[in-house]
Amino acid sequence: MSLAKRIIRLPAVQSLLGAVAAGYLGLVRRTNRFTVEPADADAALDRNTPFIAGMWHGQHIMVSFARRPQDRIATIISRNPDGNINTIALTRMGVRVIRASGARGRAVRDARAKGGAEGLRAMLKALKAGETVAFSADVPKVSRRADAGILTLARFSGRPIVPVAVVTSRHLRFNSWDRACLGLPFGRGAVVFGEPILVPREVEPDAFEALRLRLEVEMNRVHDRAYTLVGRPDRVGARWREAAA
Repeated sequence: MSLAKRIIRLPAVQSLLGAVAAGYLGLVRRTNRFTVEPADADAALDRNTPFIAGMWHGQHIMVSFARRPQDRIATIISRNPDGNINTIALTRMGVRVIRASGARGRAVRDARAKGGAEGLRAMLKALKAGETVAFSADVPKVSRRADAGILTLARFSGRPIVPVAVVTSRHLRFNSWDRACLGLPFGRGAVVFGEPILVPREVEPDAFEALRLRLEVEMNRVHDRAYTLVGRPDRVGARWREAAA
């Protein structure tokens, strides 16, 4: 391990960086003029609470902006020490963090999704307790392709998936596998919620795959709409869809 990485993993350094990250995100939230869609989003969210907030992984940095003051939200971050800074920042922004592996896997009958049985149980418990769960929908390392894990969570919890996109007109795009975005201050922002998607407890593989594709389409729609609202078409997302076609 390099010296720089050892320094960054020091608890005191991580606490400081987490506090700085939370402060910066708060600045971005306060200095962007946000539009929320649909117009009746509050009523729709109240009807579906608690729900599973489905996000593409590249948007995970700013998903806390979608949280309303009355919302109780939990999310999942792996136990890898590199997740400590994000954990500190999100906790400061009012999001409860579950440290575990996420529920992943493609098998419709696999309740113990690969690497994620512990995370799946923790998220089911959070939903049962009335917390909304924010969860990235991507296949690991394959951005903008919906994974079965989020549908498995919806299937066993009985709670709907509500796709959500949070974007800003001014942002940094990282050269990571998910092309993650970090908003910049003093611009326009958009929070767009999609149509809820329910996954029946008893579902055949073909119907499960149809729901997965429906989720993928709706996730892309809300992201396209959010970027349209801030006047910045999502060219990166368009290139991913063209490559997958």
